Amino acid sequence: MSKLFVDEIVHQSSQGSGTITIGASGETINVVGTLQNNGAGVGGANSPYFQAYQSGSAQTIGDTWTKVQINDEIVDSANAYDNSSNYRFTPQTAGKYFIYGQVTSATSTDMDRCMSGIYLNGSRVSQTNSYNGDSSSAHTATIVDLNGSSDYVELYGYFGVSTSTDLQGRACFFGGYKLID
Repeated sequence: MSKLFVDEIVHQSSQGSGTITIGASGETINVVGTLQNNGAGVGGANSPYFQAYQSGSAQTIGDTWTKVQINDEIVDSANAYDNSSNYRFTPQTAGKYFIYGQVTSATSTDMDRCMSGIYLNGSRVSQTNSYNGDSSSAHTATIVDLNGSSDYVELYGYFGVSTSTDLQGRACFFGGYKLID
């Protein structure tokens, strides 16, 4: 095996612009070190990220938007999800995030709709409605821009019922992750 040692490769005919091909179709190119584009790292990780679900005693929801108490974390890469009092995700890394959640009723008797919503800093930015007579579950998702210092997201639910009903524990979940730019 031969090795080629160089400090810089520049396209011959365009003096710094154009395409330089390394390898051929079907080959694997192994890059050791950090791949960069004009000094900035290429690629990245979808972090921070989290996913949690509701466990323990059931929470009751009726025909008003109510914050869902998602209290049991499955994963929380940056300790950015508060599962004990505020039930919100507040990442300390700025960027665009894919956020998702689902609310599910333990019973569906006399329910005319089930809705789930994602709230950004206290205002609803995503809403999904399920209208099927005895609808008992609604899943929602959105992409939000979070500033990395004070922005937060929460999951809310709404059940169109004459009397409030309990949420269905593990069937209620909330999660999200940072998108790679």
